[in-house]
Amino acid sequence: MPADLLVVGLGNPGREYAGTRHNVGADVVETLARRHGVTLARSKRERASVGEVRIAGRRVALAVPLTYMNESGLAVAPLAKHLAVDPTDIVVVHDELDLEPAVLRVKAGGGLAGHNGLRSIVQHLHSDAFLRVRIGVGKPPSKERGADHVLSRQPKREREAMAVTVEEAADAVECIVTDGVDAAMNRYNTRG
Repeated sequence: MPADLLVVGLGNPGREYAGTRHNVGADVVETLARRHGVTLARSKRERASVGEVRIAGRRVALAVPLTYMNESGLAVAPLAKHLAVDPTDIVVVHDELDLEPAVLRVKAGGGLAGHNGLRSIVQHLHSDAFLRVRIGVGKPPSKERGADHVLSRQPKREREAMAVTVEEAADAVECIVTDGVDAAMNRYNTRG
């Protein structure tokens, strides 16, 4: 059954990755599910935990891939096909090294910024036209420490700021659904 929008929160599966910088996208989708009283259910066929909510009368599918980050496209492409959504009707929520910690930005299309999850999605969708809700996690001390940086938990002060940003990112997704991506960019890209 077709959806109006597919919202995908990127992260790695497993308890050991919960609360890491790399999983903030998954945290946002789980926040949206909680807000709307939905439990995400594991779907082996789709290789994701999925749920459906209605926002302003629109059918919105929520998904957190069960694949590792660098294979996100293996979950997103079959979901898009099953839900009959075009890439422009997909919102990918993900961590972003190029933004300061807890900074939120909304973007339509664009480059990969070295993000392996986005790279996998582009490879499997054959398009980069999806929308992005980007959450800053800051730069690692060196390029070689990038994986350690995104797979580690944040210090307390950063974690508190990130909790606020996760809620704001969920608001931004709802804004995309109700008012469109341009309104969301105007509202959220002018902050911090």
